[in-house]
Amino acid sequence: MSLKIRLSRGGAKKRPFYKIVLADSRSPRDGKFIERLGSYNPMLSNDHKQRLILKEARIKYWLSIGAKLTDRVTRFFADAGYISTSPRPGQSKKSQPKSKAQERLKERLAKAVTDDANVARE
Repeated sequence: MSLKIRLSRGGAKKRPFYKIVLADSRSPRDGKFIERLGSYNPMLSNDHKQRLILKEARIKYWLSIGAKLTDRVTRFFADAGYISTSPRPGQSKKSQPKSKAQERLKERLAKAVTDDANVARE
């Protein structure tokens, strides 16, 4: 049985509330889970202390057993300091500009550097 720590959605329409749960990877998203490990309320402001609630001891226990994390939960745990993350291979490539846009950006930077050097000489 492969275990995953993931989000389970609750709340009303357009008012989401998520439970952070440990579940079998084959079970449905909002279905049966083994243990509740915390909650996440995206409707609250970023600095509100009730926005993200985690049970640290249980999370560390399940991670030591070998539970896998989903992408969003990985970000939560990394921000909380429970795990250290490295960028996933290929993930950042998608958000980068295409090759022509990168070339134009390099040209602009080179031109800006030469312009700054000319201004400094004067």
